[in-house]
Amino acid sequence: MAPAPTRGTFRFDNYMAVMVALRESGYPITEHAPPPMPRRWLEGVHCPDYVEAVFTASVPREKERRIGFPVTPHIAQRVAHTNGGTWLAAQLAMRHGYAANSAAGSHHALYDTGAGYCVFNDLAVCANRLIAEDDARRVLIVDLDVHQGDGTASLTAGRDDIFTLSLHAEKNFPVRKARSSLDVPLPDGVDDDGYLETLDRHLPGVVDEFSPDLVLFQAGVDVHGKDRLGRLALTDAGIARRDAYVIGAIRERGLPVASALGGGYGEDPREVADRHAFSMLTCARTNAEFDRSASDSLHLAIE
Repeated sequence: MAPAPTRGTFRFDNYMAVMVALRESGYPITEHAPPPMPRRWLEGVHCPDYVEAVFTASVPREKERRIGFPVTPHIAQRVAHTNGGTWLAAQLAMRHGYAANSAAGSHHALYDTGAGYCVFNDLAVCANRLIAEDDARRVLIVDLDVHQGDGTASLTAGRDDIFTLSLHAEKNFPVRKARSSLDVPLPDGVDDDGYLETLDRHLPGVVDEFSPDLVLFQAGVDVHGKDRLGRLALTDAGIARRDAYVIGAIRERGLPVASALGGGYGEDPREVADRHAFSMLTCARTNAEFDRSASDSLHLAIE
């Protein structure tokens, strides 16, 4: 855990609360500590000058304001490891069907700046390296955060080997949306049934037509009706239905899936952490239905 910056509103204590909730759940968890993402891999997606500024803690104040907190040396090391966590989760998913990163899902980070509490874009970096390292020919990124994955869409635009699917609240951040491979904007107040109906209308066709080798799942829980920064109306049960549906649709096709934690905001960090933990446990339990021999534990990359 990196010490929290003295400026900014982001709740860094959420991550430890997620781990407490997972460990108290009683579900078997295998924890893996990821190495930091190599700098050259980050520079394969992000501007080298920006990467340098992050690692030397010299990010300009205007970019720090866009991120939402100052980029200290501790934060620089943390984001290197959270990006490594998504990479490790993808590697574990290829062995176990499903694995999770207990952080990241940083889908707002752009080429030469961070944004929206995101410093580096772990989803785009991981997808790029999976293909570059010949671990996959095609990667599907399913982004179900309440906010559009604008950074991921921008960083992978024009590629025919990475597909970005984003279901998000139409009137939420960012004001200026990027163009994903497929955007599905949702009106305010969509409930469990409306959300699942929309997801069912789009996800299976995308998976079948794009035919990925691996799926990265941004499993934000800010679609919850009580979320401070959300505009949708899903319940705890609705998020569980969403996660079970996504993992089932992917695993029944024999594909591995790695999830990242994504957004979730509220006054009580434990309440938000419980939603994140339950999301990952729902994914793990659903995965276990497809491969009992490989999925008797939640494989978790932790920073």
